[in-house]
Amino acid sequence: MILDDLLADGAPPIAAILRGVKPEEALDIAAALVEAGIRVIEVPFNSPEPLVSIAAMQQAFGDRALIGGGTVLTVEAVEALAGAGGRIMVTPNTVPDVIARGAELGLELLPGFMTPSEAFRAVEAGARRVKLFPAAQLGPAYVKAVKDVLPKHVGVWAVGGTGADTIGDWLAGGCEGIGVGGALYRPGDDALTVRERAVDLVAAWQRAKG
Repeated sequence: MILDDLLADGAPPIAAILRGVKPEEALDIAAALVEAGIRVIEVPFNSPEPLVSIAAMQQAFGDRALIGGGTVLTVEAVEALAGAGGRIMVTPNTVPDVIARGAELGLELLPGFMTPSEAFRAVEAGARRVKLFPAAQLGPAYVKAVKDVLPKHVGVWAVGGTGADTIGDWLAGGCEGIGVGGALYRPGDDALTVRERAVDLVAAWQRAKG
């Protein structure tokens, strides 16, 4: 499963960031997200036992959702992610060796950038999508300016301060999608709470796209 196919099938361009999720709750939280329509799920590597959660979610939902890891900082972490069955690799920064290794292993890549120079380094290393982080501090107008110089095939996602109240602004500014963390899940949230937030977020996307 690749992100292009999910988006072509009408899945919302939303990545759920489950920072701090524990393995014993991962399946319930993932189920709530998938039921609400969100089909891209990221477990950051600074969560408790992230590879355990990723492997379990991949086994349970890998035929319906793109499961992977975030805050991937090293080549070793990339290899561990692939070994756990993860399919998408998200980073907060631009490290060409990390991006290139993810590409070699066939992972979907979403490396983080802040400056145009970082975005171009990510593309040169093999990324077809990049993640503006932290996004809220820069705004949709910044995305538009960066997209003016990036290759046309490169998709830009916004992460950091994003949610149901801003998804329309980011899409209007030229983003392909957004990643949402605390507005969807915070450590200790139960599956029902996450599902309600996810339903609201997907509804906001539907309104934004008309």
